[in-house]
Amino acid sequence: MVYSKRNKSLYIDTEALSTFALVKSGLISPVEKLMNKEEAQNVDETKMYKGVPFPFSFILAPRGKKNHQTLKNLQKDDIVSLINDGNIVGELTVEETFEVDPAQRLQNIYGTSDSTHPGVRNTRLRLGKIAVSGDYTVTYPLIEDNMKRIKNMITKTGAKHISSMMLAANPLNRAHERMIREAITNSDLLVIFLRKPFTSEGLRYDIRHNALTTFVDNFLPRNKVLIIPFENTYIFAGYNELILDALLAKNYGCSQLVIGKNHGGLGLYYDKNRLSSVFDRCQDINIEIKTIDELVYCDTCKTLVSTRTCPHGQHHHVHYDSASIMKLIQAGLIPPSILVRKEVSANILAALLPDRFENLQEMHYSLMPGSGLLEQQSEEQFYLKLIELYQTSSLT
Repeated sequence: MVYSKRNKSLYIDTEALSTFALVKSGLISPVEKLMNKEEAQNVDETKMYKGVPFPFSFILAPRGKKNHQTLKNLQKDDIVSLINDGNIVGELTVEETFEVDPAQRLQNIYGTSDSTHPGVRNTRLRLGKIAVSGDYTVTYPLIEDNMKRIKNMITKTGAKHISSMMLAANPLNRAHERMIREAITNSDLLVIFLRKPFTSEGLRYDIRHNALTTFVDNFLPRNKVLIIPFENTYIFAGYNELILDALLAKNYGCSQLVIGKNHGGLGLYYDKNRLSSVFDRCQDINIEIKTIDELVYCDTCKTLVSTRTCPHGQHHHVHYDSASIMKLIQAGLIPPSILVRKEVSANILAALLPDRFENLQEMHYSLMPGSGLLEQQSEEQFYLKLIELYQTSSLT
């Protein structure tokens, strides 16, 4: 029987495909391929790859009976088809296969293997015990489209100093707005990488994108901000997230990464423990990292302030806690305008709770001031008018 180097397949999910495409596009450079056993062990021990900080090894160890059977029988130089959702999306040329310890792999990525950690829990379901190394090709248009959009915007604006920001905007609040304004103050262009996770937690991506677009289009200078969808794969979910964010921003052509002090894991740096060394190593990536102090609303100052510059105590501070604001919105409540801009709240609630009101037009004309003309009103317009009524203070 003649052994065939082809006719073999591995099944990967869209999260793995997206990660493969990021690497192959040069956006996680200097990584260009799946690491072999020696390279993987070295990276996991030293947190460096080819002289550049890299938090953990880049390997493929997919779970599943079919994948496990294929991986057990692979030989050097085999050509393996990569299958996603029933379609061939790329090819892998096998260098070697080797065993991995799932618990240690999770520890390397997240700093823990505790299943109560959401990232650990999700990744454990996707992780097998045999890894394969080698070079590969993949087809994934989103990454190429993102690169073209950034390049075209730079050409259009002539931007020289390009800032970047990784943002979930789940939901967009006033503190996010202030950070964005500060980021564009000394930049020719701000690229906002809007996180697009593979989990269903929080607001849908399209709702968050539309809310951010509403703010950018109506309250910021034109051609100063570009929103780029960023699929938030598992490699960006660990305590070393900052290193990968910095690598990605640099390789997309940005000269600065702007982060808040609530950036994933950054608080650990200020507690002088593990992340301090991670933050320091980002200096070797050749991108400026600018941190912005925590912002709160002070009921004495009557504006957004930094916790470092406001003289009033915490009992005067309203905090921009995304999870709490999210609970208000999910309950159908309109967040106070000091937390979320009224245009953003109206946009989100109309999309999140469509057809919420029976006889919306009748309610609008019964409650709201108008010109007397019968004009069709959208749910978003209704929410805007309702918020304006909430802000009326003459009878308070």
